[in-house]
Amino acid sequence: MPIVEITLFEGRSNELKRKLIEEVSKCIANTLEIPIEQVWVVLREEPKENFGFGGKVG
Repeated sequence: MPIVEITLFEGRSNELKRKLIEEVSKCIANTLEIPIEQVWVVLREEPKENFGFGGKVG
């Protein structure tokens, strides 16, 4: 059973998160040739100020 963890900036709608989970699940299931029910997707939402790029905060 694969578990996929995705970290993204907070603020996306529930509908977009639902679509992301659905599409990632389909891709993993097809690639690994397993039932989609065996794929777990975890979304972790973080504020931009928790990230740094090029030595600067989000």
